Amino acid sequence: MKFVCSQGDLNTHLSIVSRAVPSRPNKPVLANILVKVDEDAQRITLTSFDETLGIQTSFSAHVEEGGMLTVPAKLLGDIVAKLPPEDLDFSQSNTEPVITLTCSAGEYQVRGMEATDYPNLPLVEDGQVASVSAESILEGLRGALFATSSDETKQVLTGVHVVAEPENLEFAATDGHRLAVVQSVDDSGMNLAIDVTVPGKALRELERLLQSYQGTEPISLRFDPTQVVFELGHQRITTRLLEGQYPNYRQLIPKQFERQLTIDRKQLMSALERIGVLADQRNNIVKLSIAGSAQTLALSVEAQEVGSGREEMSAQVTGEDLDIAFNVRYLLEGLRALPSPEVQLQCNSATSPAILTPVSGLQMTYLVMPVQIRS
Repeated sequence: MKFVCSQGDLNTHLSIVSRAVPSRPNKPVLANILVKVDEDAQRITLTSFDETLGIQTSFSAHVEEGGMLTVPAKLLGDIVAKLPPEDLDFSQSNTEPVITLTCSAGEYQVRGMEATDYPNLPLVEDGQVASVSAESILEGLRGALFATSSDETKQVLTGVHVVAEPENLEFAATDGHRLAVVQSVDDSGMNLAIDVTVPGKALRELERLLQSYQGTEPISLRFDPTQVVFELGHQRITTRLLEGQYPNYRQLIPKQFERQLTIDRKQLMSALERIGVLADQRNNIVKLSIAGSAQTLALSVEAQEVGSGREEMSAQVTGEDLDIAFNVRYLLEGLRALPSPEVQLQCNSATSPAILTPVSGLQMTYLVMPVQIRS
């Protein structure tokens, strides 16, 4: 193996694959990344795999001699990140799994392990295949991913439930306290019928890649009953699907509302961020007082032995007055994901779910459960 590549390219692609390197690997070789050097294609392919999530990425380089080797991910990543931005020269010993890196700063040798010890990334050969626009996927992930659960005991809630029908994609995520549902229309000719739950960790990596994706080609999706593969340009993410029945979230969303409020999203967010400083001191609870006659919304916090705060703003209100309380973080996270200048808050009572929706643009529903407060 012998090749020359730029420090910038190698550093970028090492940081992409490092995210699927397990911190406590079951096998020593999984702490490494697989480096495949292709002389015919003049490309370097890097692969990482934690036995659930796999990431593969490739970039062009000047290859004199092909080969394969696994090298310690963290060690190589840390060395390359600190090198000057220039071409780096790599060569492998003929007798042992050692790679030599030469640059103007000096020479480094890193001991790896044979590529034959590295597991193959799972493939989807007999499942469904579809092309989906990058915008549709990114839209769904931005609107739903934040609402997944971090509780590993509720495994299925740590993922995003994806339902696809021809030209329609639905992304849903809940942690039991709030629910985010995004409907995305895809006009890239997608013909897919799926109902699966994809791990949040894999989708965060996909979102990260999509944000820097420069290509115009749609994303290729391959599904079978246990696995999904996303392919975008020269990058691939593969992950095992989450098992278990996802909650029937559609039945949680009320069909009718007695109260409705339309308000400027940024104004509401700014007020919540300010009053949230006091809410953080106590229990993160903020009270919303909806006044139909005055056409106002008031936010208030009572933090015993710390202080209190109240802000009032104008809003378009229909329905009777109501006091309702929420976890301030849940409200803020939902508002950040809603992309329109104005949002609508709909609710029935102080103990039933409230719904936040954008007034224009993305078709998104954010349901949040209120917190009971003593009058």
